[in-house]
Amino acid sequence: MTEEHNMIVVPFSSEHIDAVAELEKECFSTPWSKQALTEELLNPNARFLTVLSGEKIAGYLGLYEIAGECYITNIAVFPEFRRMGAADMLLSCAESDALRRGCAFISLEVRQGNSPAISLYRKNGYELAGTRKNFYSAPTEDAYLMTKFLRTDLT
Repeated sequence: MTEEHNMIVVPFSSEHIDAVAELEKECFSTPWSKQALTEELLNPNARFLTVLSGEKIAGYLGLYEIAGECYITNIAVFPEFRRMGAADMLLSCAESDALRRGCAFISLEVRQGNSPAISLYRKNGYELAGTRKNFYSAPTEDAYLMTKFLRTDLT
């Protein structure tokens, strides 16, 4: 767990599902359902984290870890907690945990037009690794594939 600005990162649990489902609806054109989020609690390859500000959920991050590789599925922060370090905390905790488990890198896709997210990822050491044409729908948009190597012996 990491603590900063009265926020703390904790493992995702069933008590977080309702708030995270609302956050999904607020942030994404194709949000994950409560059922999908609940299923991730049982997925042995899923690692989900929640950042709390007091008793309130500020944001969350989900990733899959497979064969020493990590892929961030979603990261979202409620608007009132943006630019307060919540997303940085989530990324830092995810990276530390992945490195501790021997993962080589973390990758993610981001909408090409999502400049704030791209800036966040670049600030945290993610580099452009490619483009996925027409990856997103509603609206259709290309995705940037961004990667951060966690082990220096692989770069």
